[in-house]
Amino acid sequence: MKIDPRGQRFSAALATIVLLVVLATGSWPVLAAQAVVFAIGVFFGLRHHPYGLIYSRFVRPRLSPPGELEDEAPPRFAQGVGLGFALVGVAGYSLGIEWLGITATAFALGAAFLNAVFGFCLGCEMFLIIKRVSPKKKEVHA
Repeated sequence: MKIDPRGQRFSAALATIVLLVVLATGSWPVLAAQAVVFAIGVFFGLRHHPYGLIYSRFVRPRLSPPGELEDEAPPRFAQGVGLGFALVGVAGYSLGIEWLGITATAFALGAAFLNAVFGFCLGCEMFLIIKRVSPKKKEVHA
């Protein structure tokens, strides 16, 4: 499936705001809610991602059509990376290991900020590197 890359930057901007709130408050329930948002993107696709739904309903209709579309797989993988950091952060905050919660949240924030401000999707780049270095499947001819 192809997606509008501007929607990913919009979603990253909203995630940046949420993650800043988490760092400012230390609220693991807010981080848990962000983890659910990431999980929806990973398991149900970016069409069902809550921030993507906001973008497609309220923002995209006010913009010109995108210059190009991109493959959904790399941003979906990036959502999985965000989910991983969010889950570690929730565990840290909820178990009283504050440094772990702060560190994991800060890593997720850094990645979201890079995408929101500069259009650089760190998780997407990880996906492409992993894909490049993974052994290729050999075709079996019957």
